[in-house]
Amino acid sequence: MNVFATRKLPEEVVEKLEQYVRYKEWHSAEQPMTKEQLLEAVKDAEGIISVLSDPLDAEVLAAAPNLKVISQLAVGFNNIDVEEATKRGIRVTNTPDVLTNATADLTFALLLAAARKLSAASQEVREGNWQSWSLLQLAGKELSGATIGILGFGRIGQAVARRAKGFDMDVIYWNRSKKPEAEQTIGATYHELEDVLKQADFLVIMLPFAPELKYLIGKEELALMKSDAILVNTARGGLVDEQALYEALKNGRLGAAGLDVFEQEPVPTDHPLLTLPNVEVAPHIGSSTIATRMEMADLTVRNLLAVLQNKEPETPVN
Repeated sequence: MNVFATRKLPEEVVEKLEQYVRYKEWHSAEQPMTKEQLLEAVKDAEGIISVLSDPLDAEVLAAAPNLKVISQLAVGFNNIDVEEATKRGIRVTNTPDVLTNATADLTFALLLAAARKLSAASQEVREGNWQSWSLLQLAGKELSGATIGILGFGRIGQAVARRAKGFDMDVIYWNRSKKPEAEQTIGATYHELEDVLKQADFLVIMLPFAPELKYLIGKEELALMKSDAILVNTARGGLVDEQALYEALKNGRLGAAGLDVFEQEPVPTDHPLLTLPNVEVAPHIGSSTIATRMEMADLTVRNLLAVLQNKEPETPVN
C-alpha cells in the first residue's frame, strides 16, 4: 500500500515502514509543505503520517480517495477534520502518553526560566554588561511556597503537579471534570477557573485545544491574575489571546510568560510578544527529547500499519 509522510523521518523508522508499504516522504524534516504540494502528494495515499502543521481538511481528504488512515505524529489533532475523516471511513490516530514526561519537563524549564529571568541573565553575561554583584540584580520569583495553578489536569498536567510538589509548591487546578484520585495521590486541590486565576503565582496551561476553549485566557481572565504572576503555555497557542497577553505583560499587569506554543506557528519574528524582555519562548519543543520523539515515531508507525492490516490501532482518535 502507498504511504506518504509529510516530514522526512529517521532512517530506522523508514526502514521499518518499507518492509510493509510503498513509502514516500516530503524531502524536509522541518520545512512544511504548501497546501498545493500536500494535495498533489496524497492523491494515491492509503496512509498518511502527519504532523500538527499539516492542514488535513475536507479538501485534502477529498483529494485522497483511497485513504484509510491518518497517523498523526503528535498528541493534538486539531489540524485534522476528524468529523470528515470519520464520514469517509478514514481512521485517525495520535500519540498520547509517550510524551508526558518530556512535555512536563519543558513546561517546568520555561517556568523556571521565566521566574529567574534566565534569558536576560544570559544576555547580560554575553554582552559584557555584568559589572559587579548587586543586591537586586535580576531578582526573580521564588517557587518554594508559591501557588501553581494548572488548567487541565490530564496526564501532563498531573506530571507538572508532581514536579511542582518537588519544589514545595501548593498545587491547585481547574479541569472540565474533577480528578479526586489524582488530588489524593499528588496533593492537589480543585478550584473553579476564576479562583485558580486569582490565587496562582504561576499559571500553567495544559488543556487540549477545542473551539469552545479558544482564548480561554483573554483580557478579562488576565485582569483577575496577580500583577506579578507568571503564565506558562505549552499546550496550544489558541488557548491564549496573544494581544491581551502582550498588553498585560507590557503594562505591568502580569509578571512574565513562558511560551512554547503560538496561535500561528512558526511565530512571525515581528510578533509583539518577542519584543518583551519578560517573555521566555521556545519553538514548540515540548516533546523534543530523543527518546520521546523516537517512541512517538514508533507508535505512529504501529498505528498506521495496524489500520492498513485491518487491525485496531493502539491509540485511535475516531
